[in-house]
Amino acid sequence: MPSRDIVEAFAKRLEDGDFVGAIEQFYTLDAATYENNAAPTVGREKLAAKERGVLAAFKEVKAVRIGPSLIEGDNVASRWIFSFTNAEGVTRTLEEIAWQTWQSDKLIEERFFYDPKQLGR
Repeated sequence: MPSRDIVEAFAKRLEDGDFVGAIEQFYTLDAATYENNAAPTVGREKLAAKERGVLAAFKEVKAVRIGPSLIEGDNVASRWIFSFTNAEGVTRTLEEIAWQTWQSDKLIEERFFYDPKQLGR
């Protein structure tokens, strides 16, 4: 079970824009993430590479957590709003729920739930 301090430190890394650093520090080597019902991305190195690709595609990416993260045993749920600004200055936002499974102070699985139509608005 992660401590509140660990969960808050993870959230702060995201809110500070250090998305890759958060993966490198808090995910296990064999961590898996799922985007809605898509096949998972497995492995910390693949996750970090995927994140670098997302960051390279945008001029700016921001994350804001809405409310507190809810912790129950090894499970953590957080509500996020991500803003993606492209090279032309157009910003799209995505609201999502992140459902995480932790093993002590490391993330082993994360599932993102969101409506992909949000990015088309």
